[in-house]
Amino acid sequence: MTSETSFDTLDSLKADIALLIDRLPTLKNRQFIKQALTTIVRLAEGEIDRLDWKILSASLTDMEQGFQLFHAYRHVRKVTIFGSARLSPESPEYRMAVEFARYVTGMGFMVMTGGGGGIMQAGHEGAGRENSFGLNIQLPFEQEANPFIQGDPKLINFKYFFTRKLFLLKESDAVALFAGGFGTQDEAFECMTLSQTGKFGPVPLVLIDHPGGDYWRSWSEYIDKQLVQKGLVSPEDPCLYTVTDNLDVACNAITRFYQVYHSSRYVGDRLIIRLKTDLSDAEVEQLNANFSDILVNGQIEKTHALPQEGQDEAVGLPRLILYFNQRDLGRLYQMIAAINRIGTPSPEDAAHPERK
Repeated sequence: MTSETSFDTLDSLKADIALLIDRLPTLKNRQFIKQALTTIVRLAEGEIDRLDWKILSASLTDMEQGFQLFHAYRHVRKVTIFGSARLSPESPEYRMAVEFARYVTGMGFMVMTGGGGGIMQAGHEGAGRENSFGLNIQLPFEQEANPFIQGDPKLINFKYFFTRKLFLLKESDAVALFAGGFGTQDEAFECMTLSQTGKFGPVPLVLIDHPGGDYWRSWSEYIDKQLVQKGLVSPEDPCLYTVTDNLDVACNAITRFYQVYHSSRYVGDRLIIRLKTDLSDAEVEQLNANFSDILVNGQIEKTHALPQEGQDEAVGLPRLILYFNQRDLGRLYQMIAAINRIGTPSPEDAAHPERK
């Protein structure tokens, strides 16, 4: 690069930054853009290594392509499929994953996988290219994308595992886990840990064996014996997931989760639960009677969108508001299940659980 080219690039960057700062007061997310720019300025004024800057730059590039891809699909719920890359198309686990992906996409959901072979390939085979996202990883020995997603614009190649995992979970509205090795076990326990601590979800987690298989059933027995019975996790924590070898049970666990429940977020120290349809006063009283143990104070109450939710796309939905203790996530999942049982979704919502 010549000095003239360098100066031209620098001048262009200065112009872009000046334009951004000039527009900042009118941008919708100006406070977060300002925070990001301020952080970069602080780093530039400090002492960090060249490698740190390379990591920061590459991470932002990874996230940029992820944000841009998924923005167009933000109103469609997606199911992330994890499982072994080593299972062949002849294995019962592979065939089960194909059928599962075909089933959930038939109900309107889309499917995400890591983009490789085995169970990941099965997910894309069942979902079809038009309903698939592939989130691949750049490796020295080159993990190629499977033929069902190769060349599709919804295939992303990430530099870092952590940015890849961020999008596999951030963009997911349900997680389905099939048999796998260390990587699948890591993904399973990370999903459990993030769900148990409230850093992910709530979303349905489904652990799927092939008919008659015992991979996840044996895993669940280990969890009960070594973790639940020894008090290392709460007795309600197994409510975070469903173990089954039946496709109807697996798919119903996902669709039922979004029958009445829509989503949730915190506003200050209060949990806001958005609903697709309003609950009656009697139904809310029933929730208070059954779940008062998870409240720090006050009661579960109905509410409209708070002022802090003004830019929320779900601003028109009915809501519940509560001071959740942010500890008993298994009980929160039980309450969401109760909401879906006692509420009555509209025929439109019942027919389209995939719509956000």
